[in-house]
Amino acid sequence: MELKLFDVHAHYQDERFDGDRDELFEKMRADGVRGIVDSGDSAESSVKCIKTAEKYDFVYAAAGIHPLNVKYAKDGDIDKIRELLKHPKVVAVGEIGLDYHYEDTAPKEQQFYWLREQIKLAAETGKPIVFHDRDAHEDSFNVLKEASKMGVGGILHCFSGSVEMMREIIKIGFSISLGGAVTFKNARKTAEVAREVPLDRLLLETDCPYLSPEPFRGKRNYSSLIKYTAQKIADIKGISVEELCDVVYKNSIKIFGIS
Repeated sequence: MELKLFDVHAHYQDERFDGDRDELFEKMRADGVRGIVDSGDSAESSVKCIKTAEKYDFVYAAAGIHPLNVKYAKDGDIDKIRELLKHPKVVAVGEIGLDYHYEDTAPKEQQFYWLREQIKLAAETGKPIVFHDRDAHEDSFNVLKEASKMGVGGILHCFSGSVEMMREIIKIGFSISLGGAVTFKNARKTAEVAREVPLDRLLLETDCPYLSPEPFRGKRNYSSLIKYTAQKIADIKGISVEELCDVVYKNSIKIFGIS
């Protein structure tokens, strides 16, 4: 039985795909990958994501400005993202969020400004958000509560919080996306989240080219490898990988409004 594989978060505009991007998409189609959301991290990369989505029927795009890139954002970029969101293959606002990990990131005030402006776009368009949270759990949860009150939902990609945080996130209407990190030997907290997250709120991703699952850790990730993440989570939950992938596929097309 062929698995229904849907990768809700990928970065195929990364330079590591420049040498074989088209060949890789054909391989992934042959491997049974039925859906990919290629996420932008700036206005410019979002345009490239859309061009890829136009080329392949099973590829969709998210348009947004990543928190690590807001310090490079220019006047008018919000209007550019607003226009991109009108494209029929753009299914989400993303990747957006908060990142406090690096010392040279934009100040918190600047990150919050661009984040809230993009959440407003999600509220305007009715599209979900793809949210990045790194070392910013409390602030991320508070801003997601604000978004929820505006009628905005979406996913926390590569969720790295606790089971308790996961439960609070679900209460306010968001879903949890897990990637290759769940296969790592030291990923105890992520494995606990995988066990406890309700199936109807679970999504799968690669975040490629990053976070390849075992046994490919350290190598370039791509969407076909999501089956290893799926198998690990299925084992944790005590269900078949076919059942897990079928439910996650249905969750994915529902949250992104794909018919």
